[in-house]
Amino acid sequence: MADAQRPTKGSSKGAPKGRSSGRSGDRRERPAGKAPAPRPGQAPAGSRPARDERPAPRTPARDRDEERTPARGRSVPRPAATDERKPSRPPNAQESRARPPARRGGTGPRKPAAPAAAPSGHEFLYGRHAVLEMLLAGRRKVYRIHLLEGTSASGIPGEIASRARLRGITVTEVSRQALDAAVPVNHQGVVAEVDPYTYADLDDLLPDNLPEDALLLVLDHLQDVQNMGTLLRTAEAMGVLGVILPDRRSAEITPAAVNASAGAVEHLRIAVVHNLAQTLDRCKAAGVWVAGLDAGPGAVPLARADLKGRIALVVGAEGEGLARLVREKCDWLLAIPMYGKVASLNAAVAGSIALVAARQAQRGSSVEPAREEGVII
Repeated sequence: MADAQRPTKGSSKGAPKGRSSGRSGDRRERPAGKAPAPRPGQAPAGSRPARDERPAPRTPARDRDEERTPARGRSVPRPAATDERKPSRPPNAQESRARPPARRGGTGPRKPAAPAAAPSGHEFLYGRHAVLEMLLAGRRKVYRIHLLEGTSASGIPGEIASRARLRGITVTEVSRQALDAAVPVNHQGVVAEVDPYTYADLDDLLPDNLPEDALLLVLDHLQDVQNMGTLLRTAEAMGVLGVILPDRRSAEITPAAVNASAGAVEHLRIAVVHNLAQTLDRCKAAGVWVAGLDAGPGAVPLARADLKGRIALVVGAEGEGLARLVREKCDWLLAIPMYGKVASLNAAVAGSIALVAARQAQRGSSVEPAREEGVII
C-alpha cells in the first residue's frame, strides 16, 4: 500500500479549518479564556488604563511654559503646577512686625538726615539763640527743626524742642555730619527750616500816633553782616521802634545776620526803602529829629547832644561813613570822643554807644521802665 501523500507547505489540502495557509498568514488561534503573560512593565492585554495613569495630552510647543537656561540657551519645560502646597507656618507676631532698617556699620534704627540744602523758598536758620528767639517771636512759618542727636533733653535745645512740639512742629535728631552738610558754619547743633524774613512797611514805622520817645535806627549802606547783627542786637535791647535799610549796597536780613544778632532780628520791624534821603524827609515830616554819627568838623560830642524826643539815629558804612546826601539831611551830627590810642570805632560799636546814650536821654519820658535783669550772653 502506497504511503499517504503528505501535504506540502502552502497547500490547503488537508489543512484543518480555522487555520490560514501560507507563512504570512500563519497565525495560530489561542485557546479561549487564556491571555499571554504581559511583558515586564506592560499592562495586561485588553485592560484599560486607569484615569490617573492615562498619559496627559501633549500641548503645542508654543503653549508650553518653557524656561531658558543661561548656560546653553536651551529651553527647559517648567514643571507643571500641582495642588500640593507646603504647609504654612503659624503666624508669628514678632516676625510679622516691621523692623526698622539698620544703620550701615551698626544696628538700630537709621537716624533721619537733614537735607543738604534748603528747599526752594525756604532757608536754614541756625544757632541756638537765633532759633529760640524765632520761636518766641512767632512771626515765621517753621517747617521742621533739626537738633544734634542727644541734645534735646536739656538746656536751650531742650527748650527749643518743647516749644516746637507745642506748636506741632516736627523735631528730629540728626548727626553732626548731617547738620554740617546742611549749614557749613557754626550752627551750635540747631538748624530750623523756615520761611525767609518778612520786612515791614515804612508806614508801619511812622504811624500817625508816633510815641514821643520813638527811637529809629537808619543804616546807610552798612554791608558787613556781623556788624549789622551786632548793631541790631543793641537796637532791640534799647527798644527801637524800627530799623530802616536801603535796598542797594546794603547787607540783608539773612540767617547769618539773625545769628549774629542772637535772634534779636526776629523781634524787630525792619523796612527796606529805595531812597534813603527821601525817607529821612518823611521822618522829619512825622516829627522825628535826624542825628547822624560822623566824626567830621561841626559834629557835636555825644555827651553834649540833646537826644530827647523822637530820634532817628543814622549810622554810616564801614570806612566811608555817611553818604553826602544823607549827611545833608541830618539835623545834627554826633561824634564819640576817643580817649585811647585807637583812632576810631567800627560801625557796630559806635552805633551801639549812640543808641544807649539816646535811650538813656529818653528814659525820663519813657512810659515803659527799663529791664534791670538784662544779662550778657
